[in-house]
Amino acid sequence: MTHAVGIDVGGTFTDLAAITDDGRVVARKVLSTPADQSEGVAAALDAFAAPGAIARIAHGTTVVTNLLLERRGAHVVLCATEGATDLLELRRQDRASLYDLSAHHPEPLVAPTDVVAVRERREPEGVRLALTDAEVARVVGEVTARAPQVVVVALLHAYADGTHELRLAKALADALPGMEIICAHQVLPEIREYERTATAVAEGYARPAVATYLARLGTAVGARGHPAPSVMTSGGGMRTAAEAARAAASLALSGPAGGVVGAAAVLRAAGFDRALTIDIGGTSADAGLILDSEPLVESGGDVAGVPIALPRVLVDTVSAGGGSIGWMDDGGALRVGPRSAGAVPGPAAFGRGGTQPTVTDANLVLGRIVAHRMSGGVRLDVEAARRAVAALGERLGAPVARTAQAMVDIADAEMARALRRVSVDRGVDPRSCVLMGFGGGGPLHACALADLVGAARVLVPPHAGVLSALGLAMAPERREAAASVMEHTPRLDAARVRVLAESLAAEVQGAVRAWTARTRYVGQGYELDVPCGPGDDGTAIAARFVERHQVRYGFVLDRDVEVVSMRHTASSQAETVRFARQGAPTWSASDLVDDGSSCTAVVPGEAVVTLPDATLYVAPGWTARALAIGGWLMERAS
Repeated sequence: MTHAVGIDVGGTFTDLAAITDDGRVVARKVLSTPADQSEGVAAALDAFAAPGAIARIAHGTTVVTNLLLERRGAHVVLCATEGATDLLELRRQDRASLYDLSAHHPEPLVAPTDVVAVRERREPEGVRLALTDAEVARVVGEVTARAPQVVVVALLHAYADGTHELRLAKALADALPGMEIICAHQVLPEIREYERTATAVAEGYARPAVATYLARLGTAVGARGHPAPSVMTSGGGMRTAAEAARAAASLALSGPAGGVVGAAAVLRAAGFDRALTIDIGGTSADAGLILDSEPLVESGGDVAGVPIALPRVLVDTVSAGGGSIGWMDDGGALRVGPRSAGAVPGPAAFGRGGTQPTVTDANLVLGRIVAHRMSGGVRLDVEAARRAVAALGERLGAPVARTAQAMVDIADAEMARALRRVSVDRGVDPRSCVLMGFGGGGPLHACALADLVGAARVLVPPHAGVLSALGLAMAPERREAAASVMEHTPRLDAARVRVLAESLAAEVQGAVRAWTARTRYVGQGYELDVPCGPGDDGTAIAARFVERHQVRYGFVLDRDVEVVSMRHTASSQAETVRFARQGAPTWSASDLVDDGSSCTAVVPGEAVVTLPDATLYVAPGWTARALAIGGWLMERAS
């Protein structure tokens, strides 16, 4: 029997989920290795299967996110059009915090002294200042003097014509053999100079480290007789390691995207089509949105303060995981996060040297985790958790139980804000959604989060603790191609749309093909992605845009519509999972008998249900019902 394997690296645990030939799921969980993520991946594989048992490995990584957070990427030199060399510093001229005048945006990934001005100017109407041979030679000399590891070329309006960028890149490549030279129009062929430049710089900043990591991972996996891994992109599809190494910026939300992909599959199996998702791990919590049974994919968004304007599964990440540390600020107020105990030393209860109280410790103190051992082989020390929380309570002047509850409440409030940002900010009423809680902590906090956002039902999926890894194993391979259009829809006849669609399709291979048009009202500052295809014309695209705009924002305008760009995705078929009950759970409620009974078991709150890879907390006023697909549906008691 061979398996499709997904491996998700988190801040505390590395999760493995394998889909067998007949669609069953097998899971493993090991502690992460922050110093080198590939060691944790190898350990998970060693705990699972012998060589020859794995047909495909899909990997979700936080390497790019960590690089951006810790600012330890490559030394990048940026070549920018003279007069536009301070784009990264000016950003969009918005404040980091509207009412906090002391708050500042993170520093750009390229220092001002590493930006080389290029005397050339292309405008939408054509070239106003040509790029001369002398100017190319001067720029090459200035770049060489700065001894970069990567060079990014981002010139004005290159989305419409990249001739100047390509010419300068060739000269740089000739002068600096082996140097990574990145053209912004090839990374993101769309309008908006700041976002295009920032995305290209993020690509250059992360590419060397990503290539090194993936090469090291491939060596470790290959040495064990397993196939080379594929890597999840932020958009929810897989790429080979070689392709991923050349598209580092597209991996910024690699791991969280897998969770939403897995959640969408469970949602369809359970008979729902709309959900808010919350994936609570050891270091962070990721909020997502599923509409019409598919993860919401958007273009753009910040990762660690860096704009990356590539398609991504919508995820809002907050520092509120099980390892988030409780502490008292200078004003005597209780705070939780953003610091995390991670895998090393971990929560106090893990017995790995941690002494500071975490959300996991607080849940243990409250009796919401009753198992003596967590999946991943971690033995829990309840007394160590109590001591850590009690020490914080002494500083606050509060008893241990009250301190623990306050820590959980603060973490819940932070996660609820993220859930509102992905829903209310996009015109989606949380009350119309099922809340899906997964990850190690999702089922623990789901009832409280549903109360905070107004959701009446909670779906805890089967394999909740490893759902991100399962989503990776299920995800199809996906490749993308994009092109700038910038045309009013009345001027886009069917022949023009067909040429655009077919030219993009020729760039990538895949069995399942789809096209989207980034569309907006003329003069509008944002776009919506609408489906399109070779048989459409501009009128059909405009009609879909107007309909989607009405649904999303509640109004339409009497104004022309224009297509900013077109994007094509080519995918393989996704892996098939046969969701099934995961054995008999155990209940801690004294009035229930655990007899491994049927899937119609109903658990009234307050109760704790120990799942194979997580713990489900049924809050007072809620009931939980085991589902035939293996998950649990919780509803407010009438």
